Amino acid sequence: MLTVATLGMVGYGLFSIVAGLLDLLWTSQLELFANFCSIFLGIMLVLAGVFTRVKLPGSLALALAALFGLQSLALHDAAHLYDQIAPEPQIARACMGLILVVLAYFGGKKEDDTPL
Repeated sequence: MLTVATLGMVGYGLFSIVAGLLDLLWTSQLELFANFCSIFLGIMLVLAGVFTRVKLPGSLALALAALFGLQSLALHDAAHLYDQIAPEPQIARACMGLILVVLAYFGGKKEDDTPL
């Protein structure tokens, strides 16, 4: 489960980096700050995925922060690009982030980590 969560986080982070770079260099539909945030949060999520894989303390919190940031940026982008926010893609993105965090959390636990 931990490997799947790591691959999901790295893939989502790389997608955000590429999307931010493409918009920054070619289409320029969004503000510079939004593109820089997309790139920064994508890098942060890739690092969080790698840190989660090696079970570094605090890496799950870093992943959550990056996912929350990317979610809020997706709301911003949808409002600017389409002049409306469709709930279905936002809910799907939030569910994907929740699944990644749950997989990372339970994948990082050992069998002997039961509470006393």
